Amino acid sequence: MRRSFATRLLAFVLAATVTTPALAQTQVKIGIGFGIGFLPMFIMRDLNLVEKHAKAAGLDVKTEYQRISGSAAMQDAVLSGSVDMGAYGVAAMLFAWDKAKGTPQQIFGIAGVNSSPLVLVTNKPEVKTLSELAPTDKIAMPALVSPQMYALQMVSEKVFGAGQQDKLKPQVVALPHPEALNAMLSGGTEVKAYFASPPFTQIAIDSGKAHAVASTEDAFGGRASFLVLGATRRYLDANPKMADVMIGAIAEASDLIRNDPAMAASMYLKTEPSKLLDEARVTAILKANPDDFGVAVYGVKQTADFMARAKLIKTVPVSFKDVFAAPIHQTKSN
Repeated sequence: MRRSFATRLLAFVLAATVTTPALAQTQVKIGIGFGIGFLPMFIMRDLNLVEKHAKAAGLDVKTEYQRISGSAAMQDAVLSGSVDMGAYGVAAMLFAWDKAKGTPQQIFGIAGVNSSPLVLVTNKPEVKTLSELAPTDKIAMPALVSPQMYALQMVSEKVFGAGQQDKLKPQVVALPHPEALNAMLSGGTEVKAYFASPPFTQIAIDSGKAHAVASTEDAFGGRASFLVLGATRRYLDANPKMADVMIGAIAEASDLIRNDPAMAASMYLKTEPSKLLDEARVTAILKANPDDFGVAVYGVKQTADFMARAKLIKTVPVSFKDVFAAPIHQTKSN
């Protein structure tokens, strides 16, 4: 009987070994951009944090990160399936959320990534407000549908009055961050202002050739998300655990930035070497803004309300919870 039981037990173990398949590995493509705002994504890539949190959720995931410049290009990449998810601006995400509402292509937010202020700087010492920019002064930003554009429109509405959100739009030129910074600091071009994000904001102001005129804090009256992670309804429905996985990975990367800014600075410069910033300066930037990274989102409802006033979207979400996946609904978001 003992031999019979052992034989049956061995047969059971062998059968379980044969019939239980190994987890299939899933490739996850993530779109990332340029600048300190994307630092959590750089850390996630270098430390394999998505893989770590996926494994804890019972998934075997291999990530691939693609560098993409600008919210419009990132949105196109997400919608086309070139990437499964991407980090970009709230306004662009809201546009796709509204336009494709109820379809598999509808975009939903997964989590916040960064809420660093975007700052409009100018090389004209006499200019203190938007209203003092001349009609010939060009305003550089990374794309015509970037978060900077919506911030400029919101500030313009406050400065020039209702219905005047597009007053400065004809003066906007699309330039990648390094080109925009160089064009403004050179003083020899029509670019007299630049809507910057970190670390380009700090480089511009530290040069002594530029000063701040306005920021997203003026537009929103406080903190606003610069970058959020978004994906299509189709992807999120097909991969129900990935929202939690990404939230865990972003949260861990954000904790590292707060707890060890020197290490985070080193990792940033590994991805984006700079002749204008050293590790000490990047560390100082991160120490000065410890709450700029995390999974909570800010200003989503304000952005949506503005876009509705400007007739850019038809459906206005009641709250950020209509636009973002359930796992971050309990965070202090707005």
